[in-house]
Amino acid sequence: MTGSQTPPPAHDATPTETRTGVWLVGARGSVATTAIAGCAAVAAELHPATGMVTGTEAFAGCGLPPLDSLVFGGHDTDTCPLPKRAENLAEEGVLPYGLPSAVRAELEAADAAVRQGGPQPDDPRGEEELIAAFADDIRAFTREHRVARTVVVNVASTEPAPEPGDTSLPASSLYAAAALRAGSPYVNFTPSTGLHHPRLAEAARDSGLPYAGRDGKTGQTLLRSVLAPMFVQRALAVRAWSGTNLLGGGDGAALADPRAAAAKNAGKARVLSDTLGVLPDGQLHIDDVPALGDWKTAWDHVAFDGFLGSRMVLQTIWQGCDSALAAPLVLDLARLTARAAEAGISGPVEGLGFYFKDPDTGPSSLSEQWGDLLALAARLRTGR
Repeated sequence: MTGSQTPPPAHDATPTETRTGVWLVGARGSVATTAIAGCAAVAAELHPATGMVTGTEAFAGCGLPPLDSLVFGGHDTDTCPLPKRAENLAEEGVLPYGLPSAVRAELEAADAAVRQGGPQPDDPRGEEELIAAFADDIRAFTREHRVARTVVVNVASTEPAPEPGDTSLPASSLYAAAALRAGSPYVNFTPSTGLHHPRLAEAARDSGLPYAGRDGKTGQTLLRSVLAPMFVQRALAVRAWSGTNLLGGGDGAALADPRAAAAKNAGKARVLSDTLGVLPDGQLHIDDVPALGDWKTAWDHVAFDGFLGSRMVLQTIWQGCDSALAAPLVLDLARLTARAAEAGISGPVEGLGFYFKDPDTGPSSLSEQWGDLLALAARLRTGR
């Protein structure tokens, strides 16, 4: 049953297994690098846990794994080592100056645990072989690092949505299937298909594992999830809602593909349609601007009617660093999902919709999602 509690899966844990594994799909990307470096920096008290909701008083006593107990590894097709990637991010102003050197040991340890991802263009392996290989990598990591459990988090670049009628598993779904097979809770921080593929529905339901997704809510959609309820609650009629995103980096390049952009925009549209009851007129554009690197600008134009038909407009501009917005949420989700698994929660975890554009369960309004997240915290605190 969705969100039900079941006994935790059997695990031959020993007293030394007090750490938690975090297996990142896209482990050498900007978000993953920022999350790994940030975790080390906060754990060492070099920086405060700004942006980490689980670091606030509302989550005290929930039994979440401490940051210094998280062990990182993952899959990636990129070969740039994490320490070098962190240096590049520092040069772009994403990471603080000097941080890559301060946490170099942690970056090197995580990089040593990164395994080759796929499928590569010339990879002869079929779906079953790839899933088995990915699952073996996750199991080996769990065993070698003697962690109590490993949470798999997809932070790879957005992949194009499957073509109609295509029943093959895209890369994100291969990784999701591998997580289930390895007995690992799963989080999809991207708009890619992941566990949403119909061929994986039964396996996800029968796994007894908690999972959450999809598409992390970091900027423009976060603001939309706050503003849209305002119009409904004040009985203001929204006539049109348009927006533009300017971004560079790996995400900008990936979203230059119209099919990938369509997958991304679907979650942004859902927030409006769910809250307003109808999707208003307007277009949402995503433009790749390589010069922006990891920084993005999001602009919204909302046309609405007031009393006696008076025409009004609200315009917003959001400028931020995508990786710095996403990384603390990734750490939150890894901690919450690991604790949910420990508590025996299975299926889509109720309350984690707060973090997603296209959540598996629950409302789209941020205030309602916040209430559900606090309810999850209370549940984890009591263990019921």
